[in-house]
Amino acid sequence: MREQGSARRAELRGYRMVASTVNRGTEYASNRLVDWSVAASTGAFLVRGGPTVSPEEAERAVTELRELTVVAEGHVRELTGLGQGLPLLPGEVLDRPGWVRAAASGLDELTSRALPSGQAGRFTPLVAGSAGLQTGVVLAFLGARVLGQYDPFGGANKNGSLLLVAPNVVTAQQAMRVPGTDFRMWVCLHESTHRLQFTAVSWLRDYFADEVGRLVGGLAESESLGDLLTRLPDAVREVRRTRQDGSVGLAELLQSPSQRAVFDRLLALSTLLEGHADYVMDAVGPEVVPSVTTIRRRFTARRKGGGLLDRLLRSLLGVDAKIRQYALGARFTRQVVDAVGMAGFNAVWTSPNTLPSRAEINDPQSWLRRVH
Repeated sequence: MREQGSARRAELRGYRMVASTVNRGTEYASNRLVDWSVAASTGAFLVRGGPTVSPEEAERAVTELRELTVVAEGHVRELTGLGQGLPLLPGEVLDRPGWVRAAASGLDELTSRALPSGQAGRFTPLVAGSAGLQTGVVLAFLGARVLGQYDPFGGANKNGSLLLVAPNVVTAQQAMRVPGTDFRMWVCLHESTHRLQFTAVSWLRDYFADEVGRLVGGLAESESLGDLLTRLPDAVREVRRTRQDGSVGLAELLQSPSQRAVFDRLLALSTLLEGHADYVMDAVGPEVVPSVTTIRRRFTARRKGGGLLDRLLRSLLGVDAKIRQYALGARFTRQVVDAVGMAGFNAVWTSPNTLPSRAEINDPQSWLRRVH
């Protein structure tokens, strides 16, 4: 696979027919922490070009990804028992700039409710613009790596959208030398599981948004430098104590107790959602994805790879921590399903009170004792 100076032009030609590349305009309130219009335009401009492929290959990948989202969700429903009777809808297939714009739009919708109006100061637009520029750089980095996602707050009606990034799926499949249709189905199984989590569990979307609002609102509250410096020595000692397993970071430990409680709930939820999707995409079985064992082995190795700079950026952006989430969440799901079956596992979706805590993610037996 070759990355060339003309890759952006070739990508635009090859992926021109992708459905509904997102480029939605948004009015930005002056009290936003991030100017998401700046983030979207910066990220879309900086994101690298995709692989050079023929128009026929690009068209085949886009068409198949869109069709497989429907087929994949049918398999996920059969395995999990969730979502029976809901409409089966195709996903959106995007290029890299399209994903950046979609991600910025969804994050804008998610975080906009965190701050009440009237909190803007004289320099708030300047700070928001600077934050938007920095966020755009991060989105550009991620935009060359993300295979897909389900955005509960995206789409034309802000009711959620399943997004697949065609050039990234093609790049990963070529690099791992695995069958194209198998890999595309495997990716669609994961993202369709995420869509089903939010569409079949009626309270999950609002719960997630409320928790994010609490976290973002808490971060936006003024806190003196003295308060942060008071917590710094204890935070550094805790990082040193836990540095071998990477379980705690300095930024997390500098949070106030109330922020830490919200962060723990969000981290536990995210770990559950990612691990559940990882479990499902493998558990559907070789009848649906014949090369699933090979794909999983090579994909896991690919997650750990990359050059020194790439690994550093992943660590700084928390991507490596997210990779650990997949393993922890999948282990939790597997052990609970082995103990009480899929119907017993689905008790997690009963209410926020039955979601596992951060401690229970690491100790599935404690969740089983509490809920079952």
